Amino acid sequence: MNRIYYTAILLLLLFSPLHSQTSSPERFVQVSGIISDITNRPVSGVAIISKKLRRGAISERTGIYSITSVPGDTIFYRALGFKRYHTVIPPSYESRHCMVDIMLELDTIPIEEVTILPWKTYNEFIKEMTREKPADPLIENMNENIASVYVAITNQTGVSITPEAGYRYAMEQNFNAMATRNQFPVNNLLNPFAWAKFINEVKSGLFRNKSVKRPQQAKPIKKKKDKKSETK
Repeated sequence: MNRIYYTAILLLLLFSPLHSQTSSPERFVQVSGIISDITNRPVSGVAIISKKLRRGAISERTGIYSITSVPGDTIFYRALGFKRYHTVIPPSYESRHCMVDIMLELDTIPIEEVTILPWKTYNEFIKEMTREKPADPLIENMNENIASVYVAITNQTGVSITPEAGYRYAMEQNFNAMATRNQFPVNNLLNPFAWAKFINEVKSGLFRNKSVKRPQQAKPIKKKKDKKSETK
């Protein structure tokens, strides 16, 4: 009985179709290309993600990227400020290299203008604007010093400004008034370049009054000898 049983099993194995399961190796595809925007400028820092392999890559500063994928895979492209994009590798793709250039579109959301103020309510803003602020004592002292210097120069006798210096001063005042319109005026007392210019002009004699003659030094008077002393 055992022989008949084993013989039947062998016959069934011989006549039954044998299926050999051979695992075919997975084919990888190297996907690369250039990522740019609508103006053909390269986009850097784009995240490239493979859905099947769960791998990622980042585009370079020149927009070039490269990632490993497989046929039938979906690749996602994400970047800040741009719309999301994805591409699919065909399942029947047989080559080992795939060139895919991506052009991303800007993802902008228009919003209304927002003005940020350091006050919580509009009433606080009105109170702050209408409140009298005490003047800085340093600025008051500087203004008083400037006024006293101007009065001393204008009231001093023997001091006058040449027409050339007066014209230059008037032009500088007009230029400063146009440059500082709706702003605080410029204080040249704190400007080192203005002081250097003033010293050079004083040394060159620009503020010297040409009509006033300098007093000449008195010549010593020689004493005359008496004739009587000479005859003796």
